[in-house]
Amino acid sequence: MTTDFEEMGGEEQLRTVIDAFVDACFDDVMIGFLFQRASRERVKRFEYEHAAQHLGAGVVYGGRPMAEAHARHRIFGGQFDRRLQILRRTLDRHGVPERIRDRWLALHERLRPAITGNGPGICADDTAAPRGR
Repeated sequence: MTTDFEEMGGEEQLRTVIDAFVDACFDDVMIGFLFQRASRERVKRFEYEHAAQHLGAGVVYGGRPMAEAHARHRIFGGQFDRRLQILRRTLDRHGVPERIRDRWLALHERLRPAITGNGPGICADDTAAPRGR
């Protein structure tokens, strides 16, 4: 049985997609400032591991749990949505099959409570911090 990882082209293709995605986030006029103190290469490494694990590559994600990794950041729902939009656009530009794209986006949506207390499109100070999941 072919994994999503294999179907989308394996390590080389996934690294290309992740590189483009992370670069777009870092360079984005709306959310790029959130990454000012982050290492682009470190973010790429953890994004790759997370995606590869989800896609069935047999790679283990070595980063901290999402809530812990994002706890000190005030990430609003609208900023989270912008990141999802960038991910969707990147996956489409790289020809990721729609069913894989949709599962990948759904995974990130399920992670929302660990990253922001805001729902889709919401930007409220009192709930922007993760809720400790």
